[in-house]
Amino acid sequence: MKRVIISKIWIVLLGLFITTGCEEFLEEDLRDQIGTDNFFNNDAEAQLAVNGVYRILHRGSLYRTRGLDNYLQNGADETAPSRNVNGNIHNYLIAEGVADGDNTWAGLYEIVRNTSSFLTSIDGNENLGEEERDQAIGELLFLRALAYFHLTNLWGDVPYFRELLSLEELASLSRTSKEQIREDMKEDLARAFVLLPGSYTGSDLGRASKWAAASLKAKYHLFDQEWQAALDESLNIINNSPHRLLDNFADVFDQSDPANQYNDEQIFAVDFTNDNSVFSDAVTSRTDDYNPRIRDEPVNRNQRPDGPGTPARWEMLRDTMALQDEEMNGFGWAIPLPELADQTNWQPGDLRYDATVVKEYLGFELKFPYFRKMWNLDKVNSPRSNHPENYVVFRLADTYLMAAEAENELNGPDNAYQYVNRVRERAFEPDQPWSGMTQQQFREALYDERKFELCAEGYRRMDLIRWGTLLDVVKTVEHRPWNNPADNIQPYHVLLPIPLNEILLNPNLLEGDPSNNGYR
Repeated sequence: MKRVIISKIWIVLLGLFITTGCEEFLEEDLRDQIGTDNFFNNDAEAQLAVNGVYRILHRGSLYRTRGLDNYLQNGADETAPSRNVNGNIHNYLIAEGVADGDNTWAGLYEIVRNTSSFLTSIDGNENLGEEERDQAIGELLFLRALAYFHLTNLWGDVPYFRELLSLEELASLSRTSKEQIREDMKEDLARAFVLLPGSYTGSDLGRASKWAAASLKAKYHLFDQEWQAALDESLNIINNSPHRLLDNFADVFDQSDPANQYNDEQIFAVDFTNDNSVFSDAVTSRTDDYNPRIRDEPVNRNQRPDGPGTPARWEMLRDTMALQDEEMNGFGWAIPLPELADQTNWQPGDLRYDATVVKEYLGFELKFPYFRKMWNLDKVNSPRSNHPENYVVFRLADTYLMAAEAENELNGPDNAYQYVNRVRERAFEPDQPWSGMTQQQFREALYDERKFELCAEGYRRMDLIRWGTLLDVVKTVEHRPWNNPADNIQPYHVLLPIPLNEILLNPNLLEGDPSNNGYR
């Protein structure tokens, strides 16, 4: 069931408070105006605040379209546009003021500001019921930690605060080491795990559970190469959560029924709906990036097989799809790169290939490959720019692979096989389990296993960065003729520059690093 976050009236009221832009936010010291004495006098008001923070995740600069995906997926070895668009990002032409992620930065800091403010007003607030207060605190801690996870991954050292600051303080903040920020976030997530429920039902589906907090904490540990802690968190989820691996890989991504989009493998997802009567950004346009354009398809699209005056191949495809209420109405901004689309680069017998990549549809050869697991051609339930597909942030297969990686780094592969082979059991028929590898062989094989299992899900580029392989991969993978990232990528591209707009407002952001992550 799709989650209707709150009523229209409450969303409008909260929107007046929570979506205030940076300039208005900096105009006055809000600390003296928001507190337990004049806000959050009951459980409904606290839930209203939490729901408003979830709403920020729906921004186009975050999860709604290619906001975060620009930096989590593009410029690696999985996805790229079907034509010469988004070149600044994919081709590493990023600079201060050019594709520097300023809107993504602003959206993430809006989450930080609002969660920090609300935590001050909710934590210890005796006007709220204990259960409701605990859940609100847990959700806010998770959401703030998620924002700082992206901020520290994309920019490294960033401004850091845990309470709402005054105008003067915000305008003069320098950067804090990402190590300090991440240590605090791990502690917050440990607290969130205790406070949050283990699962939700009905209209609460889509909220962060204790297992979402554990998943994010495991990610922090993995990225920081804290292998034992990463393994412990991953095994806690595997052994104690209600989540399970689905029997069929393709079913993990089946969101064809808008009323039944959650499954047991998903641990946390950003919930979208194609009912934009609640708020305008409730829908997602991310699916449009994975859907083809009919102007591109199929191969030899203008050919008329039955002779002059008869339908062209593209018209035949269009009409055939219309018979089952489908259409190609997307943008084609996220299609597999040639090497990923080539089945010979996958292990023979890998069932995930056909569930992941599509190169032929309804008997028509396609000009470009597409991600079958991410597209939705249903024009009735998922029309253009009005899609309901959730963005799955954490799922259990990733947890198994994290456990395998951590165990291998700690002790070698002997006890790590069990975790990766659980993921591979459904990927091959008959099974093709791993065995007999050295630690280095296992490590390198896992690099590819994560690519094939998790491609186009927002993991790849950050994985390549944390492994220290991004530059080598980008320089050696096959790109399409209109892209040339291998010519431009530099070592400093593992981070983004602090956005130029932020530096102009606060030059202190260059304290400690006048090079702005190497971009000056």
